[in-house]
Amino acid sequence: MFTFRPIGYVHSPYKDTSSIPRGLGAKHEAEGTLEILREFEPGLADIEGFSHLYVIWAFDRAEGYDLLAHPPTDEKRPHGVFSTRSPRRPNPIALTVVELLRRDGNSLHVRGVDMLDGTPILDIKPYLSSIPEEKLRRGWLAEVEARKG
Repeated sequence: MFTFRPIGYVHSPYKDTSSIPRGLGAKHEAEGTLEILREFEPGLADIEGFSHLYVIWAFDRAEGYDLLAHPPTDEKRPHGVFSTRSPRRPNPIALTVVELLRRDGNSLHVRGVDMLDGTPILDIKPYLSSIPEEKLRRGWLAEVEARKG
């Protein structure tokens, strides 16, 4: 069994899940702060040089899991939970890419939060990708976008 402890917490404008934009074309442009616990602040050294960050966090308010999910973009068709961003997962962890706006000590001011206020942060990594955009595929989401587009 794994045990994780938060390295910090998210401060976001979202107090409940219904206020987080979701579905096709949802824009995640809200600004927030990743407040890193003081004991982990030395780990932020040199982070200012990166424009975007991966934030690994916990769906701490999700209960249980479903192996088939009905995402808001395609509610009539079930999809395997591992091909969705559903919070109801066997291991309730999540990944978000945010834009780093600035750092103030142990606080990272970011754009692109899609987490509830108070969400525990498990890890942060610089966003790096060597995959060219033309090689990326969007799976079932591309089919939904084509139908609704």
